[in-house]
Amino acid sequence: MGVHHAISAHSARQAEYITLYRKLDAVREMWIEKAVEQCKNGEKISVEEINNITQQINQLAQRYHLPPRKLVTEEMVQNICK
Repeated sequence: MGVHHAISAHSARQAEYITLYRKLDAVREMWIEKAVEQCKNGEKISVEEINNITQQINQLAQRYHLPPRKLVTEEMVQNICK
């Protein structure tokens, strides 16, 4: 019975990490969309928040074998706006 509980606990923790990863990824996408909108409106853009979230995602990714995300540059956002 102990092995079953250990496996269940491990699976629950994995699910928590994946849920957190997905939430952070959604927030990252929101910030990317905001930067793209700002760029399209001719406003100054910043990728600082995008990359702060990306670093959090990549820490989870490294620790729990999830796919990493690339850091975003202002040039990358500008290329999307073209």
